[in-house]
Amino acid sequence: MRDGWEGSSGQVLRDIGAQMGISLAFTLPQEGNPAELERIFAAMEQQRPDAVLISGEGDLYAHRQLIAELAQKKRLPMMSPYRDYVEAGALMGYAVDLAELLRRMADDVHQILKGAKPDDIPIYQPTKFQLLINVKTAKTLALTIPAALLARADQVIE
Repeated sequence: MRDGWEGSSGQVLRDIGAQMGISLAFTLPQEGNPAELERIFAAMEQQRPDAVLISGEGDLYAHRQLIAELAQKKRLPMMSPYRDYVEAGALMGYAVDLAELLRRMADDVHQILKGAKPDDIPIYQPTKFQLLINVKTAKTLALTIPAALLARADQVIE
C-alpha cells in the first residue's frame, strides 16, 4: 500500500517533524474503502501520532467526510491540501487558491480557442495558497490555536 507521501517530500516532512519533536502519521492509502479507512484510523489511534497529514493523491477525496469524522472520533489533528477537507472537519489545510488556478486554466483555454498551440503556453505553477483553520474542530479536539496563527489564516471556519 502506498501512503501518498513516499519519496523525498515525505522524508523531508518526516525529518522536519522529528526535528520539532512531532510525530506524523502518513498511513492513508491513495485508494481506500470505508472499512479500510476505519482500520487505518484504528491503527493510528493506537500509535497516537501528534498529527495526520493527508496527501492530495488518489481517490481519498470522495471519502473526505468519513476521513474527517474518523480523525475527530480518534482525536487526531489532521491537515490536508484541500479546503473541502477542512470544511468537512479537518483541523487545518494549506491549499492552492482554486479560484486563481481556475482563472489561469480558463485563460489557457481561451488562448487555445484563439489559435495558440498548447505547447506554446507556459505551465503554470500555483503561487497563491490559503491557510484554513477549523476552530470548531480545534474545540472538539480540545486544542487551542494560537492567536497569531488565527490572524495569519486566510479563512477561519467556525
